[in-house]
Amino acid sequence: MNTPRIRLGDLLVQQQLISEEQLGNALAEQRQTGRKLGATLVAMNMVSEKQILNILSDHLNVPLIDLDNTRVDPEAVKLLPEIQARRYRALVIEDKGESLVVGMSDPADINAIDSLSELLPKQIDLAVVSETQLFGAYDTLYRKTEEITSFAQELAEEYKDDQSFDLSQSLDAESDTAVARLLQSIFDDAVQAKASDIHIEPDEGKLRIRQRIDGVLQEHIISEKNIAAALVLRLKLMAGLDISEKRIPQDGRTQVRAKNHRIDVRLSTMPVQNGEAVVMRLLDQSAGVLSLNHTGMPEELLTRFRQLLQRPHGMILVTGPTGSGKTTTLYGALSELNSPERKIITVEDPVEYRLPRINQVQVNNKIDLTFSNVLRTTLRQDPDIIMVGEMRDQETVEIGLRGALTGHLVLSTLHTNDAISSATRLLDMGAPGYLVASSLRGIVAQRLIRKICDNCSQDYQPTAQELFWLSSIDESVKEVAFKHGRGCQKCNQTGYRGRLGVFELLEMTNEMMRALKMSDTLAFSEAAERNPSYKPLSHVALTYAKMGITTVKEVTKLIETVVEAQPSKPAEDSNHG
Repeated sequence: MNTPRIRLGDLLVQQQLISEEQLGNALAEQRQTGRKLGATLVAMNMVSEKQILNILSDHLNVPLIDLDNTRVDPEAVKLLPEIQARRYRALVIEDKGESLVVGMSDPADINAIDSLSELLPKQIDLAVVSETQLFGAYDTLYRKTEEITSFAQELAEEYKDDQSFDLSQSLDAESDTAVARLLQSIFDDAVQAKASDIHIEPDEGKLRIRQRIDGVLQEHIISEKNIAAALVLRLKLMAGLDISEKRIPQDGRTQVRAKNHRIDVRLSTMPVQNGEAVVMRLLDQSAGVLSLNHTGMPEELLTRFRQLLQRPHGMILVTGPTGSGKTTTLYGALSELNSPERKIITVEDPVEYRLPRINQVQVNNKIDLTFSNVLRTTLRQDPDIIMVGEMRDQETVEIGLRGALTGHLVLSTLHTNDAISSATRLLDMGAPGYLVASSLRGIVAQRLIRKICDNCSQDYQPTAQELFWLSSIDESVKEVAFKHGRGCQKCNQTGYRGRLGVFELLEMTNEMMRALKMSDTLAFSEAAERNPSYKPLSHVALTYAKMGITTVKEVTKLIETVVEAQPSKPAEDSNHG
């Protein structure tokens, strides 16, 4: 390729975007950091990345490609291995038959171009791309699916003559290494995709590996089904489980390192028709505990929640279904309350994040270390604040409520769909109404909804059914211009990128406490709905949809679950016979 040799710094000086003095300062900084000159200039706020890209595009007469809005051919991407792509800051975008379109953040790097020409099988047509977009594209496009399949095939070769997996083979160093490489690829891919869970499911003739990303499962199928037992065995060994027991479910825990992250893995096995299924919940310990400021709770609601946390005693509940972010909110609250002046004890199953200064107790039902038994002991440990992982039974509820009544701040969770049904659930579990009314101070209910990808957001016209649902909440929706994501490179063609917390906060009033004392759930619900500070989850989610942050589909999904949870009112008397 005949590419003109230029120096970026000289070109920027010629264009009067920087001075000779600024160039000298940037070169001195570059020698210390080892970064490329362009990145150094941007970091020193001398020029913007966009200015550099436009200069390179014009001078080299190559197109400037916006990767976020360009459909990249995944088959073309595979022509350049990830390690080489990252090394040369390059990406194969398209195979045009005679040539390959290759995007580079620095298309003036002659040495990189020469190396790419040797690595790639066809002539190169250069394009200039943003380095920021390039690194984002690497994480999206270079998933480990090919590597996982390759390691699975390698492992399957070792067992091709066997109908079933022999436990004695686990002692073989070579096969153990193959399993380890396969599992490492699975974990690396999950962390790269920001998955919260990994499901390993043996099926008839195949093995399914599924990842939950932004609350939705994405599937990768491996045809080498005979490796399933080897994977499960290795995972059981890592988690300290009984490898000889396949008939009953088992739970364990282990830690792995993936993509420079320290990941805590909660592992659950279950016997199924074709072997053992494994589900792993991934907790990124490297990220630390999120503060309440990072939960997504609106400022006004956050202020009221913090006021509840500063009360010396009483019970505060955080509620929602599994995977709604309750634990994140509770740990954020504990982080704010954690100080040398306060004694904090938690009773959890399991302990998810380690917190300094806080006494965290792991429940163990096998030795009768239950929530209720630990909670009794906890009250004798002179605590100021107690966090109970979950209110599971009447005994735990009553001990927690009495603890809140006797001068302790008690935080806990319930698996209910909204704040109003949480208070009535305590009554349903057998707690006396007077005890609930005297102890309960506030309830936070929450959900996680998917956010529209900000790169491919566009107008959306709701269907008649969707408008019917939304109009039941707010009549003005007929005039709103809603949005959805069409799908792009940035969001892996899903139209969604990331999730957002939706919260409601119900604080107890005298009217609500009187209803609870009488165990009148209907009167309690009506009093809560009349509370001017109470804004239901459905209204909050609809507000986000009207702002173009989430989709109508996400709101209607949330409405359906909340409506199902609403207590039914008694039918009115009829004069008809």
